[in-house]
Amino acid sequence: MDRHIPMHALPEEIQKMSPEETVCKYCGVSYLILHEFKAMEEKLKAVQEEMKFYQGSVEREKKLQEKLQSLSQEFEQYKSDSESKKARSEYVSCLLFSFKANSRFGWHGGTCLKFQ
Repeated sequence: MDRHIPMHALPEEIQKMSPEETVCKYCGVSYLILHEFKAMEEKLKAVQEEMKFYQGSVEREKKLQEKLQSLSQEFEQYKSDSESKKARSEYVSCLLFSFKANSRFGWHGGTCLKFQ
């Protein structure tokens, strides 16, 4: 459908008229329907842009939730591994200290029974 676009803007005094002054008293349709049509086109464009932004948001949120869950599991695994390594390191340090302390007097067995 082709639209007629006027070549000249409406006079300023007509543009400043309130919507009530431009409405037909009989049928209620504005004499300046083109102005209202243009305003609706602008609103439509804005809503379409907003829709583009929100269109993939549900899918993006789902992917982000999955990634967050995966990272949380990895974090817990790393935390567990770190605690285990720390405990083993403490045990080895204890054994080394016991060995050094007892090596002067002969080895009589360690006192670190944490992992046995």
